[in-house]
Amino acid sequence: MNLFDLENNRLITTLLFVLVILCFATLLFWFWKKIKPSNLVNEMQTRTFSWWILSAFVGAVVLFSPIIGTILLSVLALSAFRELSSISKNIRPADRNVIIWCYIAIPIQFTLAYFQRFHGFIVFIPVFMFIWIPMMLVLKGESNDIGKSMSVLPSELMLTVFSISHLAFLLNIPSSTIIPAGGAGMVLFVVFLTEMNDVFQFSWGKLLGKNKITPSISPNKTWEGFLGGLISTSLLGYGLRFLTPFDDWTAFIIPAILAISGFIGDVMLSAIKRDVGIKDTGHLIPGHGGILDRVDSLLLTSVVFFHIYFALYHA
Repeated sequence: MNLFDLENNRLITTLLFVLVILCFATLLFWFWKKIKPSNLVNEMQTRTFSWWILSAFVGAVVLFSPIIGTILLSVLALSAFRELSSISKNIRPADRNVIIWCYIAIPIQFTLAYFQRFHGFIVFIPVFMFIWIPMMLVLKGESNDIGKSMSVLPSELMLTVFSISHLAFLLNIPSSTIIPAGGAGMVLFVVFLTEMNDVFQFSWGKLLGKNKITPSISPNKTWEGFLGGLISTSLLGYGLRFLTPFDDWTAFIIPAILAISGFIGDVMLSAIKRDVGIKDTGHLIPGHGGILDRVDSLLLTSVVFFHIYFALYHA
């Protein structure tokens, strides 16, 4: 049996499953709005539209050649970094020229991911750019509030570019008997579970939510929604274990860890937006904000999943 055919079959089966869910949700909310219009169904229709866009993007990443997928992910990282740096209130006018170095770091980081240069990939942004950015700031000669800039710029680079580049590294892991669906299968696994966890937490929160977790940061987050999402995501991850090298128990536990880290990523970005006094980080997706509003959970789940995989299979 051809390993490449098996990889494609697993990817296409999962993407068809996603397509069926999206078609069902689109029709459901269309009929719901016809029968009983409400703000809730309007919000669900907007969310469904954004899921169509994200699903098409992810489909292109995993089905096209790895180099195209890597380029698409680098554009996603660039857009995320641009949004985050544009809303930051801690970046001084004097920092604008230094931000150019952050943009230069993006193709370097994704090139390291594409060629599977593990050591360079792991240390380039956290170590090299962590030193390079403060040095460039010092050479600008503007010391007022320089400490904030030294903290903010590397953190924004880590949170967006470094996080998303983990998906690019996973994407370029070749198929094997251990990973029949290849790196693309693992990318699809982590992205699909992350987005479905958001759906599950939102849905369970609307149905059963009473006890708020972070009322001052994200008032719609409830314990009922969080736990419902965690259980639902774990069960879905178990069903999609054929995309990964995980055994039955691991395929149940890892999605639960992703649900927790996805929740943290979501409320973390909510706290940032509340700090700067905005509702959305951008307007790229009509009616549902910018790139960061859609991938906030993924900024953490991609890193967590990456290191769990390498700890289990490359330790």
